[in-house]
Amino acid sequence: MTTTLVTVAHGTRRDGGNEVARLLTAAAGERLGGPAVTTYVELSEPLFADVVAGLTEPAVVVPLLLSTGFHLRTDLPEALAEAGAPVRMGPSFGPDPLLAQAQVARLLEAGAQPGQRVVLVAAGSSDPDATADQLAAVAHLARAWDGPVELAVLSGLGTRFRDVVRPGDAVAPYLLSPGFFSDRVAKEAPEGVVVADVLGDHPLVVDLLVQRAQALLATPVG
Repeated sequence: MTTTLVTVAHGTRRDGGNEVARLLTAAAGERLGGPAVTTYVELSEPLFADVVAGLTEPAVVVPLLLSTGFHLRTDLPEALAEAGAPVRMGPSFGPDPLLAQAQVARLLEAGAQPGQRVVLVAAGSSDPDATADQLAAVAHLARAWDGPVELAVLSGLGTRFRDVVRPGDAVAPYLLSPGFFSDRVAKEAPEGVVVADVLGDHPLVVDLLVQRAQALLATPVG
């Protein structure tokens, strides 16, 4: 019986942002040698709830969500309760050392210098567990970068990006895809700040997706 890999991203009205999830899923499916489907919580199709309800064979779900929050606690479990076949879902995609290594690569691509002060900026959440995940991501990045890293957020709990970043800093967006939040980072960054690209479909992000899928596939679903 075939087991399908289903990824679930948040979804955005910007097609370029949704494309990142499709590229990651296609690359992981090719490496795993099995079917892989990209879905979204909202704002883009196919919707996760519709896909899992229509499953006819077992599936594993890897959320492409960087922190714990409402979607992982509520939306996705509610959709899984209506699944048409056995499904196992993994945890949030981050924090993880591989994501930190991908952020380092993006920083260097943007021209940041080793040892430069870095601000990791996350979208933000009202969930305290998401803040704990973001702080863990900061710790991973500080080890990988071997330099000072500060946390900032654009919404929710925590210190706002504009109050943390200063001229001479480098900025590492803790964002998977371009969209509303990456636009805000670029707009709010003061002059003289190096702003790295989002994580995107970096090969290390693909590696993490494959690892998460393999861990779920190691135990038969159903």
